Order: sequence, then C-alpha cells, then structure tokens
Amino acid sequence: MENKDRIIKMLAYNGRINIICANTTSLVEKARKMHDLSPVAVAAFGRTLTITALMAVNMKNETDKLTVQIKGNGPLGGMVIVSNNFPKLKGYVHNPTIDLPLKNGKLDVGGAVGKEGYLNIIKDIGLKEPYIGMVPLISGEIAEDFASYFATSEQTNTAVNLGVLVDCNGVRKSGGYILTPMPDATEDDLFILENRIKEAKPISKMLDENMSLLEIAKDLTGDTNVQIIEENIMPIYECDCSKEKIEKGLITIGKKELQDIINTQINIETVCHFCNEKYTFTKEELEKLVEDIK
Repeated sequence: MENKDRIIKMLAYNGRINIICANTTSLVEKARKMHDLSPVAVAAFGRTLTITALMAVNMKNETDKLTVQIKGNGPLGGMVIVSNNFPKLKGYVHNPTIDLPLKNGKLDVGGAVGKEGYLNIIKDIGLKEPYIGMVPLISGEIAEDFASYFATSEQTNTAVNLGVLVDCNGVRKSGGYILTPMPDATEDDLFILENRIKEAKPISKMLDENMSLLEIAKDLTGDTNVQIIEENIMPIYECDCSKEKIEKGLITIGKKELQDIINTQINIETVCHFCNEKYTFTKEELEKLVEDIK
C-alpha cells in the first residue's frame, strides 16, 4: 500500500479554531498485518493509533514521549501505544483476534473495549516527573473517551472524530481530527461549528470519497479560507526494538533468575509486544549476561 498518510495542522475562523486532521490508513494497515488484528480489534486499535498521532504532533522535542493506555472490561482487554513527536508510533492489543457480532451494522468497538475502565495518558516531556492524566472510560468508542479526557484533564472543549473503515482486504481508510477553540473563539463560532460537525459525514467516509485533509477541514468548519500552519507530517508505525534492548531487559530480571533459566533451558525465545519480532538467546549468550551483572 502506498503511504499517503499525512497530518496537517490548520486554523479556521481567522485563527479562532485550531484543527489537526490525519489520514492514517497505511499506518493502521501495517499495524493490522503485524499483529494479525481482527476487524473489530483493528477498528479500536486504529482509532487509538490515530488520536495518539494527532496528540503527539504537539510535542516539541524529539526526546518527548507520549504513552496512551486503555484498559476496559470488554474482551479486547486493553491497548498500549507509545509515540515520539515525529510521530513514530508502536503499540499492542492484549487480545488482537477477538470477534464480535456487528452492532447496528457497524463494528462494535465499544463492546470490544468495554464501557468500564480507564484511559491513561502519560506525557514525558523532559520535566522532573512525567504528566499523567487518567479518566474513566465513557463509552469505549475511543473518540468520546478522548473528548472526555481533553475536557477533564486539559480543560479544553475539544471535538474528536476517529474512524477506521475495514473491508475484506484490510484497512480501507483510517483517519481522524481534533478541533479545539482558541481563547478568542466566540459563541457564534462554537454554535456554527457544533452544528456543522453534527451534520458532517464520518471522517473515514470522507477519506473514502477521496477528500483531502484540507477539504475535510473546510467541510467541517464551513470556512473556505482555512489556513494551513504545518503540513506533510508523515506518521509511521515502526518499532525500535533490538536484541541489545532485549538484553538490557533480561539483565533486569536478576542474576539468580537468569541462572535458573540457564539451568533449565537450552535456549530462550523472547517476543517484542510491539512488533512480534522474535529474539533467540543461546545458553552461552545468557551465561555472558550473567557474567556482566555486577
């Protein structure tokens, strides 16, 4: 699949409305293949990947890290996604192959995630302590849950729309947007915007009609003079695991525990949660790790 994924930052209503809009189709399709996700799992995971990417572009430094954790009482179990400000994302689903019947003709994301649980946002932006914001799940549909997070933890009245369109070949379209009023937004601005959003098609439908992100922003706001602030941000799904990083993780197990493994197994195989890459360590390699532990 050709990578046409983009995130664009825009302003409408003469700078009074901030818009971040994304096409994440290739990114979500790559995650689907990597984790062998069922249709309802890819819908939930794809929505969460998209909102994470939309949030991550507002981080300033390459060393900043955003972690999104969702844990609901549905059969999906939960999701974890990590991103830098590129944004380069990785993540995993606890139960990637679950299957649920359709609900009103649509994939039952809320049923998969569950309505009881929490959404946890961790922002590590170079301060002494990372920022942690946790809110209870509202519906498990992801967009509503993040809108609740923005209202509760960041005190912003933010409109969120996320969508993943799945067909027999995989992810057909995936995307999302965040609309946030600036401090000088008027009551008339908000009234017009609220009504236009209510009447708008789902973003996955608009993307499927080959609308550009700028066209989507104009359609959502009714503003034909939407200003592009930053474009051609290209989100990607990519894991940065390596055998060296896995070694560091094994060392944290401790000398005694590693020695017990050596005594009972010839080789061990570890699997990265984020990309399913397998790493094999021989008995000799493990013995070397034990020697290196002081």
